[in-house]
Amino acid sequence: MAEPAPNPELLPSLRRLVRGLSVLFWGLPFALLSCAHVATWEWLRAAGVVPAIAGTGMLFYGLGEMGRFQRQERVWQQALERARIAAFINFGLSPFVFWYNKMSSEVTFQFAVGLLALSGIVFLFNLNLVLQRLAAMLPDETLRADTRLFTALNLGVLLGVVAMAALYFALREVDALPPSVAGVLELVREARGAVALGFVLPPVALTMSLLWKLKETVVASVYQPPPP
Repeated sequence: MAEPAPNPELLPSLRRLVRGLSVLFWGLPFALLSCAHVATWEWLRAAGVVPAIAGTGMLFYGLGEMGRFQRQERVWQQALERARIAAFINFGLSPFVFWYNKMSSEVTFQFAVGLLALSGIVFLFNLNLVLQRLAAMLPDETLRADTRLFTALNLGVLLGVVAMAALYFALREVDALPPSVAGVLELVREARGAVALGFVLPPVALTMSLLWKLKETVVASVYQPPPP
């Protein structure tokens, strides 16, 4: 019996999937670097709004490339669409990082940067769900188990970050706080960039690891010779 003809769209879609995973792998730390508090570094300030726009643009582009894969899978495409919406919001808000560093006392810029931070967490949350859906479509059972474990850990950490941020802003609205609590809040306020970065770095690192493993699995499935 003749073997069924291969899907002519499969290899191009796999190639774009690998490209999207690679762009996300490199774009994630670059977007974090250019949009977090370290964007106050002089060499990044000299580039204006370009680094933040480029970093968030890479994330949006990478998800677009991944969307060419398995277009008929509704759950997969819905997960991608949610991540793309968050990535697009990040892209639109990213120039405010530069303007905030110029005029940090401006309320509009403070609000925009705060919204960007929240949208960034939402993006990372949805990106992990995308990786879960992608791993479920790949034939590697070990990779699927690892992806479920690490994405669950990432999602828990990100929900914890949102909860702590909500608690921080709620406590700031309280007038009569014990001096010790007020002192801790003041320390957090002064080092808020470093504190936020410290909490976000672990899930970003784990997400990058999953991106790399998924990319290597897809590449191996395409180029590995069939068993005799």
